Amino acid sequence: MINEFVKGIPKPQPRPRACARNGKAYIYNAETPAMRDWKYCIDEAMDRHGHKKLEGAFSVSLEFFMPRPRSHYRTGKFSHILKDDAPMDHLVKGDVDNLTKTVLDQMTKAKYWKDDSQVVQLKVTKQWDDIFDAGCRIITEVL
Repeated sequence: MINEFVKGIPKPQPRPRACARNGKAYIYNAETPAMRDWKYCIDEAMDRHGHKKLEGAFSVSLEFFMPRPRSHYRTGKFSHILKDDAPMDHLVKGDVDNLTKTVLDQMTKAKYWKDDSQVVQLKVTKQWDDIFDAGCRIITEVL
């Protein structure tokens, strides 16, 4: 049903935080400007697909493309070439489960489906890519 590429820098959903004020407990989501930017990118992409409130079971495939840090590249006139020891797999922070939660929650917020509990099959990958191609490919199918 959807085959969409969301351009932006993927950010994982942070854990809810708790605090106490005047003897009362409060729970809130600590959201950074970078996280708001990523959610905005997802919202823009979902504008074409939202407000459907589809029913049924879904299969979802998410491919995250994470920007490489400058330290992975050579310097000088060869600054566009990767170093020989640059890692091929994305093994640093940004767990796939937290990256996935952000996208699925935003799709629910856009009313693409009634709830992300309708997702019964999920495939998630994350890999390195150039900053210009950073983002997430979202592919959904109704089962």
